[in-house]
Amino acid sequence: MNMPSASRELLIVGAGPAGMAAALAAAPSGARITLLDDNPAPGGQIWRDGPGAHLPPQALRMREALARCANVRVLCGTRVVSLAGAGALLLEDATHGWVQRYDKLILCTGARELLLPFPGWTLPGVTGAGGLQALIKAGMPVAGERIVIAGSGPLLLVAAATARQAGAKVLRIAEQAGFTAVAGFAAQLPRWPGKATQALGLASTRYRTGTHIVCVQGAGRVESVRLQHAGRETDIACDRVACGFGLVPNTELGRLLGCALTAADGNPQALAVNALQETSMAGVYAAGECTGIGGSERALAQGRIAGFAAVNDKAAAQRHNADRAHWHAFAAELQKRFTLAPSLKTLARADTLVCRCEDVPRAALSGCSGWTEAKLHTRCGMGACQGRVCGAAAQFLFGWTPPAPRPPLSPARIATLACAGDAAATPEPGA
Repeated sequence: MNMPSASRELLIVGAGPAGMAAALAAAPSGARITLLDDNPAPGGQIWRDGPGAHLPPQALRMREALARCANVRVLCGTRVVSLAGAGALLLEDATHGWVQRYDKLILCTGARELLLPFPGWTLPGVTGAGGLQALIKAGMPVAGERIVIAGSGPLLLVAAATARQAGAKVLRIAEQAGFTAVAGFAAQLPRWPGKATQALGLASTRYRTGTHIVCVQGAGRVESVRLQHAGRETDIACDRVACGFGLVPNTELGRLLGCALTAADGNPQALAVNALQETSMAGVYAAGECTGIGGSERALAQGRIAGFAAVNDKAAAQRHNADRAHWHAFAAELQKRFTLAPSLKTLARADTLVCRCEDVPRAALSGCSGWTEAKLHTRCGMGACQGRVCGAAAQFLFGWTPPAPRPPLSPARIATLACAGDAAATPEPGA
């Protein structure tokens, strides 16, 4: 079904599974579609390309399908800097900035890792679990390195498999969730046969449940890690530590647009959507991990629904409801089984940095009542990441509401910022 003539510009932010699925669903309508992502190629974080990457066949097929759509323009290496008035965003790539207008918008902004502070987490050689994956896919050599992976969730096993395939020696995979929770999750996997098969392929004798990181030690870089299991602490000599405690939805752009969030209920908030993946802002849809953590299959189903809905093909959108519900159930099981233990709030000591950008230790934050006071007294959250790392950590540690996003959403050139005031002065790519 074609979009009305007054609604011909569809902008999709994020070219991961959800964004690619949304573009492919909307393309037959004839709408002019712009799909943008800050990565060098479509695929998002889960299908990240690079010298050390091995993309799944589905990712390659979707890329090829997008390339065949004459009405879909894919802009890689492009990021959103800010809003630029009603129905417009300020964008920037490697060479210039411009104002991109739209009639409908689909947010597929994904998620980032939840990193919790612990002694030694700022040492060179410590990364997130997903960060380790990204570095290896980008070509970082790890052959022969001794690696310990810790935190929570299936991403630990995926990161371990990526490291092993690159020649690393994975010494331990430490999952903070207990044996009963993990076994319960495994018992439910036959409901999603593909996930069960994947889990079997990722299984490792180095996997330990009920185990969490205590600290990382080393003079100038990682030399060893201390883990706790059943009340006992063990030191393991290693060269690298990858630690991630789940994912946090990227909601900054949605919040800047005024989109409502889901209830907190102890978990990171996500963009709230209705049955058609529309947010509380008319004409703005959201799909994928920015609406809650649930995996690539859920993101694909949501992306298709959002794509069809954005071009007013509600009947086609509703045909994917059952698929979405199937993967919603998986997401709920994931959240239930890998809930973070309250004891992880005590990992950081008084002198452990919580805000790495501004060197703010936990002791300096203990007496603060929230973000405003923390900013005023310590500059916490005012560094380069603008609270993206320490904000999620402080929410878990102290229950603080994460800082409100402010433009620009990412560092930008002065010339790009000037474009917002004179949209006609800077043409879009290809114009």
